[in-house]
Amino acid sequence: MVETAMRMERTIVVKIKHRVVVFDAADLASESKFWAGVLGGRVDAEDDWHMIFVDDEPRVGVQLAPDHVRPEWPDGTPQQIHLDLWVDDIGAAHDEVLSLGAKLLKPAEDEPESPDNYQVYADPAGHPFCLCWINR
Repeated sequence: MVETAMRMERTIVVKIKHRVVVFDAADLASESKFWAGVLGGRVDAEDDWHMIFVDDEPRVGVQLAPDHVRPEWPDGTPQQIHLDLWVDDIGAAHDEVLSLGAKLLKPAEDEPESPDNYQVYADPAGHPFCLCWINR
């Protein structure tokens, strides 16, 4: 009863700005073209990263994974997918996910010229996800 009351009083700090599902792929062009076609979007391509935009909003990312092994559903090679959660305030979001049980796996790299950045975390069961933000 006390735990339920405490959960109801908890203020949500993490404001998710965009929800982007990211796929690993050895062939970025093929994978991103597929998802752009499925979603009716356009591809913004970089060397090792493609973002599919739908109605000018980021929806699906495809990251280069040269050693990607195609998942075999349902009993073979596990699925390879993670969430990118775009936030306005990385400090507040970082503190909140850690307080909920996440573990920081890879801190942000110092790339001041990059328009955005990210950190990699694991949820309590070990599933990776990223907190991403726009550098201002």
